[in-house]
This record gives sequence, C-alpha cells and structure tokens, in this order.
Amino acid sequence: MPLSIAPVPHDSTAAGLPDAATLALRAVHRAASELRRGTPVLLRGGDHALVLAAAESVGASGLAELAALAKGPAVLLLAPSRAAAVAPLPALRPVLGGPVPGAEEAPVALRLPPSLLDPALLRSLADPTADRLPEGTRAERLPVPPLAAAALALAKLARLLPAVIAAPHALLARDGLLSVEAADVLAYPAAAATALRKVAEAQVPLDGAPDSRIVAFRAADGGIEHLAILVGQPEALAAGGGAPLARIHSECFTGDLLGSLRCDCGPQLRGALLRMGEAGAGVLIYLAQEGRGIGLVNKLRAYALQDAGLDTLDANRALGWGADERNFLVAATMLEQLGIPRVRLLTNNPDKLAALAACGIGVEGREAHAFAPNGVNDHYLETKARRFGHLLA
Repeated sequence: MPLSIAPVPHDSTAAGLPDAATLALRAVHRAASELRRGTPVLLRGGDHALVLAAAESVGASGLAELAALAKGPAVLLLAPSRAAAVAPLPALRPVLGGPVPGAEEAPVALRLPPSLLDPALLRSLADPTADRLPEGTRAERLPVPPLAAAALALAKLARLLPAVIAAPHALLARDGLLSVEAADVLAYPAAAATALRKVAEAQVPLDGAPDSRIVAFRAADGGIEHLAILVGQPEALAAGGGAPLARIHSECFTGDLLGSLRCDCGPQLRGALLRMGEAGAGVLIYLAQEGRGIGLVNKLRAYALQDAGLDTLDANRALGWGADERNFLVAATMLEQLGIPRVRLLTNNPDKLAALAACGIGVEGREAHAFAPNGVNDHYLETKARRFGHLLA
C-alpha cells in the first residue's frame, strides 16, 4: 500500500498564527535570502553558533560585519571536492590524525591568511570558473567546526556555491542577526516538499495535447513554485484503479525554452506531452530543480567546466555540489494531492523509479523515453548511461 505523505499545516487553529513548522520553513527561507544578498546570518545548534556569510555574495561591508560579530577566527567552509583544488588533501591528515571514514564527503574548513579575506578572492576560492588565485596562495586545513554541514546546506538552499565564511558566535549576544536552527536547515527539503499546496489552476491547451491544465503548487514559506501539467483526466483514471502515464521533468531553461542541443530535455518534455495526448491522459510534474537541483547559474558554470573537459557528473562535483541534488519527494507530494497514487513512469532513470516508490507512489511500470543523439549531446547522453545508470539502449 502506498505510504501517506502527511501534510504540514499552514496555520495554527488556535489564533490564526503560523505554526512552528511554518515558522521554521520561513526562517530558513529568509536566512537563504540573506546569504544571497551578502548579509551575515546566525546558525544555531545546541550549544554552538556560527555567524555565516556566503563566499560568493559577501562584500566588504558584510565581511566587516562578520568580523565585528565573530568571537573567534573565521574559516572558509568548502565542499571537499572544491577544497581539494585549494588545499591538497594530504594536509588534512596531521589535523585529523590520519584518514577518517567519510572525510571525502564531509565539509572542509580552511584557515585563510588576512590577505585572502577579500570579496573577489573569496569568490575565486569558491568558484572553479572564476579567475585563478594569485601565485603562491595557500590555505591551511583545520578541524571542521560544529554545524559546518548545515552551513553548506544553507548556501545550497540559496542556490549559491557551497562555500561559506564562518566564525564562532556568542549565543547570548544581542546583535540583531537573523538566526536559524541548523536542524531546520537540514530538514528544509523534506519539510518544504510536504508543505506544498495547490494555489492555482487553469486550462492551457498545448500543441499535441489540447485538453490540458496547469496546476501550480507552493510551499508554506512562499518559496519556489512547482507545476503539474495534466493532460485529459489522469486523476479519474487513477480513481478507477488505473495507472496513468507520468513524467517527472526537472525544468531546463536552456533545453525546454531555448531548444539547446547540449541536452535532451526539450525533446523529452515535448515527447512526453505528445505521448500523453495520444494516450488521452497523463500527468507531467514540472519541478523547479534546474540542472539536477543546482540551479541555472550553477548549471551554466558546470557547462563552462564541461567545455574545459569535465563530464556532467564531475562538473557538478567540481562546483561543490553532488552529482544529483534533486528532491523527488516534491513530485510524490504533488501526485498525492492530485489524487494519482499510481503511475506508469516515462523515464530512463532508475533512480526516479526508486525515489517515487520510496515516497509512497505506486510505480506500475517504466515506459522508455529515449531520444537519439543530435551530434552535440552525444557525450552528455553517454555520460548519463555510463555514470548515472540511465537506460538508453
């Protein structure tokens, strides 16, 4: 039996005020927005606290504010893949006392000389596509402070490079910083997904699928909207025990809108809607998770790294992101609310089948959805098959 996805209420019934879950979502959303603006925020967890600023966006005034609020020296927190290019891994062993299981995934802390606490140089430390660092630049690896993983997670939620300047902070200080709990940051992806609610619906006839509706979903914190495109009446088919065609499609500005030849996203989007139109019913979940969840700006950076010789997976990792950062609980929540608990999934990606099933959606079968290479995306498709396990044969 499919698992039920419990909703997160938007408002308390007692006084019409936001409940604790909604307040936590909003606090994380606001903290991520502050990082994007280059403003320091306070990250709390138990007896620990860090004052943070994003290396990509912080300016001179933000660094000065962080220095004034810090109760100890600042460090640069990086994803390990990016840190390896800035401070070679062997330097880590004297600090940690030898190889440590999981150290290849754990955040890395670097002590920077004062000359590197400069906005432009910090951006170069964070971004492998930026200008090269000055000759002789060195950074020392240090023990990783508590809350480091949540600090990088907050930068990712802001769709920034996972690179953060962090310094210890006195919890009792009254300095007006926006503060957020580390546990709420780490819980945000799942909490925001289950807080999604339908906010708008309209008929939008499409080429090849004229009987179509678009339904918009938004989480309780007012964050990014996700869309469902319903062709015909897939919910009626599901109510009768059927499993309509479904596709989980992550937005791709370059492929879906501009017709980029670098990927196969545009043909997959239009091909799925055409097949649903021919079948008379189907649902396409259009997720606002560009570039496998790293965002459009970071996807463009990944393209630059691919042009320099990296493949899709290694380019994402070089930026400090995972190979695939998408959250398919979003899709499962939307399907549940649409009354579609079972689907036949149009996909070549086995991970999508497993993810939907783990979230309680009954996957009755996989419908192959491959398109021939176009002479530009051949290596991209080969990488999807060889390194991501997509079934393209």
